[in-house]
Amino acid sequence: MPRLVIILFCAAYVLPGFWGREPWKAADIVSFGVMLDMAQGHSSWWLPTLDGLPVTEPGLLAYWLGALFVQALPGLPAHWAARLPSVLLLCLTLLATWYASYHLARQRGAQPVSFAFGGEAQPADYARALADAALLALLACLGLAQLSHETTPDLARLAAVAGLLCAAAWLAHAPRTGAASLALWGLSLLGLLLSGAPWLTAVLGTGLGLLLYRHQPQTRASYAAAGLLLLVLLIGWAGWQMGLISSPGTRGVPTPDWASWGRLLVWFTWPVWPLVLWTLWRWRRALGHVHVALPLWVVLVAVVDSLLTTQRDRALLLALPALATLAAFALPTLRRSMAALIDWFTLLFFTVCGVVIWVIWLAMMTGVPAKPAANVARLAPGYEPVFSMGLWLTAALATLAWLALVAWRVGRHRNAIWKSLVLPAAGSVWCWLLLMTLWLPLLDHARSYGPTARRLASWVPANSCVLTLGLSPAQTVGLRYHGGLRLLRVGTEVAAANQCQTLVVAPYAQASLGERVNLSQWVLATSVSRLNDKRESLLVYQRTGDRAPGTANSSGP
Repeated sequence: MPRLVIILFCAAYVLPGFWGREPWKAADIVSFGVMLDMAQGHSSWWLPTLDGLPVTEPGLLAYWLGALFVQALPGLPAHWAARLPSVLLLCLTLLATWYASYHLARQRGAQPVSFAFGGEAQPADYARALADAALLALLACLGLAQLSHETTPDLARLAAVAGLLCAAAWLAHAPRTGAASLALWGLSLLGLLLSGAPWLTAVLGTGLGLLLYRHQPQTRASYAAAGLLLLVLLIGWAGWQMGLISSPGTRGVPTPDWASWGRLLVWFTWPVWPLVLWTLWRWRRALGHVHVALPLWVVLVAVVDSLLTTQRDRALLLALPALATLAAFALPTLRRSMAALIDWFTLLFFTVCGVVIWVIWLAMMTGVPAKPAANVARLAPGYEPVFSMGLWLTAALATLAWLALVAWRVGRHRNAIWKSLVLPAAGSVWCWLLLMTLWLPLLDHARSYGPTARRLASWVPANSCVLTLGLSPAQTVGLRYHGGLRLLRVGTEVAAANQCQTLVVAPYAQASLGERVNLSQWVLATSVSRLNDKRESLLVYQRTGDRAPGTANSSGP
């Protein structure tokens, strides 16, 4: 593929979702809150806390990067500055996936059979074509879109796993390249370790190291990689023992729900899993070859890990670069009928999705069709549509590009090996871009704590603090950042808390409210909820004799 086309593909996928939106609930805004506390000096950089409480999601590397960028770019909104490392990490993931596939495709066992009179593809050209296909396959994965655009440690883990696979493929292809490939190997292991995954570091690193040793038993690079692996694992073990890398209780073994897990595997890894199965079938006699064994090991570890954790989708995210790499090796043996089926199904699926996004946007703007407009009003009460010429123009240009690509794909052109993955990747990028442009104000209203925080802030007297009881970490960060409120938990900083004029209580904590505060000093003023979610309604109390700036004793959504 032309390099400019690939760069535009990646830019159209990476940038929407990072720029212009507010932090969303819940993992996104919690991670941002940790970064903000670290940048402002309210949290230790080695033992991160949020509102004085230990962080339940380990991942020092992501928190460090976000906090450093917030400190380095004070002129930007803090949540934009904290996202810049995530942009870079996603770009590194895409780049590492391309190079991992390229180096694996250069293996002798992965190359096409030479013709008797020549005319076969050149090794480098063939490898580049498969690498392009792997990149398109990764962009097409449905499970990648949202999680890869959040400001969470998951993206650091994803980049580290992709980098580790790339380093292993590089060592397998050119074991004597020396410092560069070994440096990538070591940095990837260390990055995965500092991203809160010591056991994944050990299992992935050990398995890939053994496969490399089996593939290149006589090379010094393999021995050096094994030595570096041992060093990093010792560091990981020591860090885990000291409690610096991961905290207890972050992962647990849930009761297996095979049906739910199976559904997750099907939609999260679509459309690459059928191609992966085809790869494993056609290469079934060569599963021990390095171009199949290396990505297959990463897939197996990530899939098993997703079964053994409560956050299955975030664990499965780490399998996507390796799955995309395996999917690319299906294309040389893919039958024309199967390729046509993929094209037509993809064309129908993403065209319908894009039309639905446009129709609902039109209903929000004009009220026609009436039913979608009524559904939006019911699901997002209080939302008032805002037209943005820049967002609309971006969505319109993306739609024209999709139509042009469809016209090109159904035409008669040179049969490039990556053509079967163009429509899946382009459809995924197009629909994601439409969501992050046409629907961005609606999604911000629905998934951000901004509207709730601003409504609640109108009840707080100027220069007054707010007592809280039972708020989740996401709610705490949302009220602080969007509402500009100074929050104090009930029972902490008693002298300062006595000056607070407002008390905010989560509904589930209301039963124990009388045991924590003197109720004779407080009167219920209102209830503020996020959309129609009663589970996230917040009860607002005020000290007796003090009236809120808003309408007293009113109840709002």
